[in-house]
This record gives sequence, C-alpha cells and structure tokens, in this order.
Amino acid sequence: IVNVSSVVGQIGNVGQANYSASKAGIMGFTKTVAREVAARGIRVNAVAPGFIQTEMTASLPEKVREKFLEQIPMGRMGEPEEVAEVIYWLCSESSSYLTGQIIHVNGGLYM
Repeated sequence: IVNVSSVVGQIGNVGQANYSASKAGIMGFTKTVAREVAARGIRVNAVAPGFIQTEMTASLPEKVREKFLEQIPMGRMGEPEEVAEVIYWLCSESSSYLTGQIIHVNGGLYM
C-alpha cells in the first residue's frame, strides 16, 4: 500500500491548515496501519511530494513560484514522473524490507 501525503503535512503552510492536517493524518495513518499489517506481509508506506510541476503549480503567480523555488535547495520543482518512480519502487520487491516510511520527494525542501 502506498499513500500519497505532502510535504505540507510535515512543515505546514500558511492558509492551509485543513490541507496540512489531512496530509499529516495520512502520515500517521500510514505508520499505524503498517504496524497493524506487517505480520501479514503487507507493507504500507507513503510518498510526500513537495512542489511538483503540475497544472496547479503552473497557475500560481510568478512571484509565488519564485518564493517556493528559493526554499528548494535543488532550485526547481519536481516532475510528476519523479514522484511516480518512487511510488513504483515502493510497489516493487526492491523495497521489500521497507514499511511504515514516509518518503519525501521534494528537492531538499524538507530534510
């Protein structure tokens, strides 16, 4: 099982208390369910993307985008494919000893 959270669930964001709380809840849910089902061979992890180049982020005013980019050590937004590759890996046998983890895909925004 791979849940999708957000970096905002970890760091918060002004004006997004409801969104931040829901994404933090996904993180707690992931860890709890992972403990409950691990003995049955079920792995549960989550991906917490940062700022990803999507229609939503493309519609942000340029000044807002620039402010976000200043906070990302890698200096760019991620691509949807980069998040998808992590999800694919989590679903593969290559991650067979991993459960209850939150994988942050955010260019270093949250370390």
